[in-house]
Amino acid sequence: MKPHYKRKQYYINKSFQTRFIIYFLLILILGGAISIGLTLFNTQETLTSSFVDSKLMIQSTSLAIMPSIIYTTLITTALVGIISIIVILLVSHKIAGPMYRFEKDIDRVSKGDLKSRITTRQGDQFQGLATSLNTMIDSLNTKLTAIKDDVETLAPQRDLPEDLHRRIARLKDKIESAFTL
Repeated sequence: MKPHYKRKQYYINKSFQTRFIIYFLLILILGGAISIGLTLFNTQETLTSSFVDSKLMIQSTSLAIMPSIIYTTLITTALVGIISIIVILLVSHKIAGPMYRFEKDIDRVSKGDLKSRITTRQGDQFQGLATSLNTMIDSLNTKLTAIKDDVETLAPQRDLPEDLHRRIARLKDKIESAFTL
């Protein structure tokens, strides 16, 4: 049974997630500005009539609708921006969270702990990668255990020269001090 990891923080890799959100919001704002610009450009040579204080006003369409376009675009951009931040946090958490745990787990493996496992939560990205890494760790563990067993088999043999006994003992110590099998 896989251990259940409960999310305790919303930012795991703050710089990655913050940059991701800022870039997306900048694109959203740029899209709003382009929308306003195109609308004003396309209505620049047209006239609009409207009543203001019981008077008929004829003016450029772009000037008549500019306040409405700007308010609508600002409100839409703000609402979509807030929703986007929430969605980006949730989606990037599914990426940044496993990567953060991978870094910690791989660091343990690099220090010789071949009993550790790469873990992911249900629904996280990179579950296939975690499985492949765990297979690699198991393979390394199996191969190194076989080498350790061979060294332990050689160690008690009396008919070997003393120099070879010392080398075997050093090799056994290196394996035992460098790896957790």
